[in-house]
Amino acid sequence: MNINKTRFWPTIYLIVVFILLYAPIFYLIFYSFNAGKYMHDFAGFSLRHYRQLFNDARMMEIVFNTFIVALLSSLIATIIGTLGAIGIYGTKNRVMRNVILSLNNVLMVSPDVIIGASFLIFFTMLGIGLGFGSVLMSHIAFSIPIVVLMVLPKLNEMNYSLLDAAQDLGANSWQVLTRVVLPYITSGIFAGFFMAFTYSLDDFAVTFFVTGNGFSTLSVEIYSRARQGVSLEINALSTLMFLISLILVVGYFMIDSYNSGRKAKKGKLSA
Repeated sequence: MNINKTRFWPTIYLIVVFILLYAPIFYLIFYSFNAGKYMHDFAGFSLRHYRQLFNDARMMEIVFNTFIVALLSSLIATIIGTLGAIGIYGTKNRVMRNVILSLNNVLMVSPDVIIGASFLIFFTMLGIGLGFGSVLMSHIAFSIPIVVLMVLPKLNEMNYSLLDAAQDLGANSWQVLTRVVLPYITSGIFAGFFMAFTYSLDDFAVTFFVTGNGFSTLSVEIYSRARQGVSLEINALSTLMFLISLILVVGYFMIDSYNSGRKAKKGKLSA
């Protein structure tokens, strides 16, 4: 009886939290199908706002820009972050390792406004024009620590004797990296990529500082349009972005489950 009581209140708490988090999202999704123009007085089911969205050439260009920046930045950040995590893992000096980790975490704990302003000053000092390049470099920079934090725990789980065994069997450094280390941390690499991709998609504060005239991303465009009054076209766009994020999360969990199953199967075979 006491066990049931201890489980009851945490369950109620979680239900309330999920309602508070998801109720506005489902409210937004519901009115994206409204035949009317406003988020009240549901006038009937319609896809008119989705048609308006796909007929909006500027918005489609901004969606393309946003996904290109997110994809490129997450790919580059995943490569750099994975190599950085491997470098941190291979650092034997504990003091140096802690210093590197602290420097890596600076972008994670610093306010986005400070980071965005810092990038703006940095690009201005170097004479780099604001636009696609500045946004891409900024997104790469704040995505690298995310990838490191996703990959490093997987490396710490790895038994170091695996590397010694591979070297004893005649494997060189490249073979150890590609045939032992990378396959073992695949789930962490995918986790870092997906996290970097989603962070890039919805980033506003940093992007707002480093974007220039003629180039924009979804978050900045939605903000500028919301100041004039949110149209249901934004609801339709937000609904599609929510579905894409949901697909990414499900895809990550499927890949992670597949990799976990393979590791468990290999463990049973080796036993």
